[in-house]
Amino acid sequence: EQINDTMIRHARQIAEDIGARGLIVYVDIVKNRENLKSLCQDPRCLLAARGKETLEELSPLQKGQARILQLPDLKLNRSSQIKVAATIALSQGLIQRDNVLVFLTGSPKYGVFDNIVVVDLDREIEMFSFGNIDITDQITQPAVFERLLTIALELAEEGKEGKPIGTVFVLGDHEKVMSMSSQMIINPFAGVPENERNILDPAIKETIREFSALDGAFIIRDDGVILAAGRHLAPSVETSELPQGLGARHRCAAGITALTKAIAIVISESTGDIRIFSRGKLFMEIQKAKRQSV
Repeated sequence: EQINDTMIRHARQIAEDIGARGLIVYVDIVKNRENLKSLCQDPRCLLAARGKETLEELSPLQKGQARILQLPDLKLNRSSQIKVAATIALSQGLIQRDNVLVFLTGSPKYGVFDNIVVVDLDREIEMFSFGNIDITDQITQPAVFERLLTIALELAEEGKEGKPIGTVFVLGDHEKVMSMSSQMIINPFAGVPENERNILDPAIKETIREFSALDGAFIIRDDGVILAAGRHLAPSVETSELPQGLGARHRCAAGITALTKAIAIVISESTGDIRIFSRGKLFMEIQKAKRQSV
């Protein structure tokens, strides 16, 4: 705990010295209850938690002051920890794209903070791809976006029957997206009651896993209702702004978001990496954690 106490103290001091707008801490690593109380009471802190036990412990401590980010309960490398936390915080409007932030991350496996990173969201090109893209105005229901991102991360990690999954999710502006796409197969969600095909229902994940083997994209309404699977996205882009080596899924995701107000999330079948597209451009890339990563 001495290491963690020191890391927390230094992270707070750095945030204060540089005038950072916030300090995002992966609190699953914090075992000292006094440290948790102190972080909960710090108005600068965003507490990122992925474990159920941590979230339960935070609940009585926050007293309406703490700002908590509930993250997917997955193993992520340090860079991905920062990216996922930043994306969810952006979607909730807790941070802005032009903020400078301090991130404190580490290894939940060993319970040690080992990484303090200062990030200027607007300028950190190596970590964030979004440049002048701001997706917050495209996310009408943050809980839906966060659930979709969680599903994508979980499917990328778990695969299907031991094999990797590759698919595309298109969220929002559904009328225009449907008009610019076509059904490749019979829509498996046609006729299913809306309450049984909403991604906010945890039970739908296994259905999505099964249909992810189909060619084409999932089309999802702003409120989380899945309208279709196996949908061919007509628009595709060839642009120097996309990283080299991206395949048809990524080009179609970029294309549909260039012509609509939708957001697209792509799972790469070859790598398991997650890429988020907005306005025809790559907003963020989240690399799949290696087996030993925590």
